[in-house]
Amino acid sequence: MRRTLLLCLALLAGCQSVYAPQPRLPPIALSPASLGASLSLAQRLSAGPLDPRDGKPSPALDIQLEVDGDKLQLAGLALGQRILRLSWDGKTLQSQRSPLLPASVDEARIVRDIQLAYWPLPALRAALPADWSLDEQGGTRILSRQGEEVVRIANQASPAWMGHSELINRREGYRLSIDSAPLQ
Repeated sequence: MRRTLLLCLALLAGCQSVYAPQPRLPPIALSPASLGASLSLAQRLSAGPLDPRDGKPSPALDIQLEVDGDKLQLAGLALGQRILRLSWDGKTLQSQRSPLLPASVDEARIVRDIQLAYWPLPALRAALPADWSLDEQGGTRILSRQGEEVVRIANQASPAWMGHSELINRREGYRLSIDSAPLQ
C-alpha cells in the first residue's frame, strides 16, 4: 500500500514539475469572503499532462474542500491517508504536508486554481494584472494574456462547483479533471 501511495504522489508531482514550463500565471490571492457563498464539497481529482502521449494521468485523489466567509480549507487524501491539509484566510496560507508529498506540489497554485475555477468573475478580474483577461461563455472560463489562451476551465454543471470540471493549464502544462459533490 505504501508503494502505491508513493506512486500516486510521484505522478501528481510529475504533473506539477515536469509539465510546468516558466513563466507561471499571476498569483491570485482573493479572500474566502469574496466567493460570496459557502462551499462544502467532496471532490475526486486526477491530474495529467496536456498531451496524453506524454504520460498517464495520476491516480485519483480525494479532496475535501470547505469555504466559508473566513477560510478556505482543503484536505487531500490518497489511499485513505491524508497527504495535505491547507488553510487560506485571504492573507496567510498554512499547510500540513505528509513527508510523502513531493516538494513540487505547490499549495499556492492549488488555491489559485480553486479560485480561477469557482470565484466570481468580477473579483478575479480585479485581481489580474493589466495584460491578463478572464472571460466566460457557456460554462467555460478562459484566462488569457495579451490575447493568448493560457487556462481553460470547462464546468459542466451549474453552479460551477457541482459536477464535472476540467482545467487545462497551457502555460504550466497540465490538465485537472475534477468531480465534485456536496460533502455529507
